[in-house]
Amino acid sequence: MADLKLIGLCGSLRSASTNRLLMNEAARLFGDADFAEGNLRFPLYDGDMESDTGIPAEVQTLSDQIAHADAVVISTPEYNKGIPGVLKNALDWVSRTDGNPWKDKPVAIMSAAAGRAGGERAQNMLRLCLFTFQPHLLQGPEVLVAASSKQFDEDGRLTNEINLKALDDLMQKLRTAAEVNKG
Repeated sequence: MADLKLIGLCGSLRSASTNRLLMNEAARLFGDADFAEGNLRFPLYDGDMESDTGIPAEVQTLSDQIAHADAVVISTPEYNKGIPGVLKNALDWVSRTDGNPWKDKPVAIMSAAAGRAGGERAQNMLRLCLFTFQPHLLQGPEVLVAASSKQFDEDGRLTNEINLKALDDLMQKLRTAAEVNKG
């Protein structure tokens, strides 16, 4: 199915982020699809701002991208034993848009982190944050890329065979879920 739409969310804003590399590697392994990276550069959520000026255009764009995607990939680092504020802020803002773009949406999460656990606590926190939106959250295989600065080659390809196999398996499960969901 070449007409699948995949959106990726990277919990790190740095252009050289290993989570961006991981997200792009996931999109490559997902296979033929229209892939876009969602923009998470939003103002901090503020109920007064929402009341005064409404939902920012960039938030509505992300919400629409999620709603129209067949599947979502989220790659997040672990900051101080949790998800980065930029990712939590994006989830909070999108939750304020009309409807629920996440409902029944196949979602795969992964993480790349400097530490030896590879972002395990961030993934646990992200699952808790997503739970209320009722996505079809894939349960595994877990993709936890530890010591992430040493796990990619100069072309941005994942070099660790165990992580690569887990990511490929996860992306094939995500693709199957997206195809089933699309009908």
